[in-house]
Amino acid sequence: MPPRLIFDGDYPMAIGALDMDRDLTRPIEEVRAAEPRSRGYRRWPDSETMASLPEMRRGRIAAALVKAVGRVQRSEIIWGYRSSENACAAALGQMAYYRILEQRGEVRILRTAADLRDHTAAWQADAAGDRPVGLVLGLEGADPVLWPGHLRDWWDQGLRVISLSHYGPSAYCHGTGTGTEKGLLPPARELLEEMDRLGFVLDLTHASDASVRQALELFSGPIVATHQNCRALVPGERQFPDSQLRAIIGRGGVIGVSMDTWMLYRPGVDWADIPPRREVFERREVTLQDLADHIDHICQLAGDARHAGIGGDTDGQGGREGAPWEIDTVADYQKVGDVLEGRGYGEEEITGILYGNWQRFFEAHLPGSC
Repeated sequence: MPPRLIFDGDYPMAIGALDMDRDLTRPIEEVRAAEPRSRGYRRWPDSETMASLPEMRRGRIAAALVKAVGRVQRSEIIWGYRSSENACAAALGQMAYYRILEQRGEVRILRTAADLRDHTAAWQADAAGDRPVGLVLGLEGADPVLWPGHLRDWWDQGLRVISLSHYGPSAYCHGTGTGTEKGLLPPARELLEEMDRLGFVLDLTHASDASVRQALELFSGPIVATHQNCRALVPGERQFPDSQLRAIIGRGGVIGVSMDTWMLYRPGVDWADIPPRREVFERREVTLQDLADHIDHICQLAGDARHAGIGGDTDGQGGREGAPWEIDTVADYQKVGDVLEGRGYGEEEITGILYGNWQRFFEAHLPGSC
């Protein structure tokens, strides 16, 4: 069978390009073999990189929800900027990176439902896959939104998806590493109202349980969880309980299952104090069968296969070192379809999980025109 189309529901691409100074227009072999810098910020080596634009094309990853990230540091959980203005400027720089790639013909920013339909049709008609990769633009944590009226500027830049928090507390809510009982902060209500009015998609990923419950009461627009796994299978606040997964399903959302092995390792982890992975488990201990368990759990909750997708957190989850055993690069995401086929999923269901569910969701909720 020829490779299936894939939509990666979470790829913080600009972090790899700007914070880690990788040229993601190059073949993956060249990205991995880049000479180490004597100065600069590194979270893991270039040799662990899983994605570049040529590698996405090779793996038939026709589109991805890519992120801009600019958090303010309010705790010691994770690095961040000292001010909201700095965080905003950093995230705007990442948005500029995506626009530059579009001007160079490397990507196509998918601002409208029509953009997405046209892009998908072009990929389906091109077996070679030598085309621009489609990008839906999202914001990982809302700190770069300086005030609710600022959302209009972000919308005009092509942003379509926003999550309220990342690690630690944001200006709007408590997120990963802060427990489950602390919820929204006072500025969140007006932000959510304005997001609703403009047509943004709310990404519930990384929000605390209380924040999710409260946000669902305030926000009536479309919701997703771009990279979120199941607490019923792996304990810990970073995964969602069944009640929250059902809430997303009930409102027509999609849950992207993450390739982060900390979210797949059965004993779980304390998300406020994450140790190095290899001190806890060998890479071979977490496989695509574990990933498929989470996909299957979501499908069982839904009663169908229309609400699960891939949400790789690609190269934001530690790169190859933090991915399931069978994953070397994003081209190996094709193996997810084979695993699901081995579990008895039909071709229509597999196509939906790999691409079609994200396609359907964003066709329904991206604006008809700019």
